[in-house]
Amino acid sequence: MYDFHTHTLLSDGDLLPSELLRRMQVLGYTVVGITDHADAGNIDEILSALHKVEKSATSIGIRLLTGVELTHVPPVHIPKLARYAKEKGADIVVVHGETPVEPVMPGTNHAAVTCPFVDILAHPGLITREDASLAGKHNIALEITARGGHNRTNGHVVRVAESTGCILVVDSDAHHPGDLMSERDREIVASGAGISGELLKNLLTTEGNEFYQRFT
Repeated sequence: MYDFHTHTLLSDGDLLPSELLRRMQVLGYTVVGITDHADAGNIDEILSALHKVEKSATSIGIRLLTGVELTHVPPVHIPKLARYAKEKGADIVVVHGETPVEPVMPGTNHAAVTCPFVDILAHPGLITREDASLAGKHNIALEITARGGHNRTNGHVVRVAESTGCILVVDSDAHHPGDLMSERDREIVASGAGISGELLKNLLTTEGNEFYQRFT
C-alpha cells in the first residue's frame, strides 16, 4: 500500500516522522510520502529534517518520499516555491487544493495544475473540467482523500478525472494516528467515491497505480 500525503509534528501532525513510519509499517504500507504543510517560511526546515530520517524508513522496509504540501500559498507564488522544493531535494510536491471547508485562495487549483514541479493536487474540491484537463496534460494527480470535510467532493473529483483522463491517488492526509487507513479503509474511500472493478484494484496498489510508476 501507499500513502503520498501525511503530516507529522514538523507541521500540524501529532507524530514524529519515525513514529508515523513505524505505525504505517505495521498497517502494511511500503511507500509513504511525508508532506508537511509548508510555505516560504519553513520549507527548508521540513525538507532538511525529513532527509535525516530516510535511513530509518529504509531500515523498516518503507520507501519514504520526502515532500511538502504548499498550503494557503498565494497562487502567484506556487510555481516558484514548488520549483524551490524540488531543488532542495523534495521527491514529491503536493499543493493544498481548493477544498470546500477552508478559505483557500481562488486560482490555487489552476496554479497547481499548470506547474511542472507539482505532483499532486490535494483535495481539489469542485475542480473545473478545464483545470482537470490541465492536470491530465501535465501528469499531475488529483487526490481522493479520506480527510473529513475535504472528502465531501470526492465523487465529483472522480467523475471529472474519468472524463478528462486524470491520474488519481487515494491518500489519508493523516494528521493523527487515528487518521491512518487500513487496507479496508482505503477500499471504502475509493469505492465510496465511485471507483470499482479493475480500476479500483490498480488504483490502490503501488504496482498498478499510474502515479507511482514515475518513482520506479
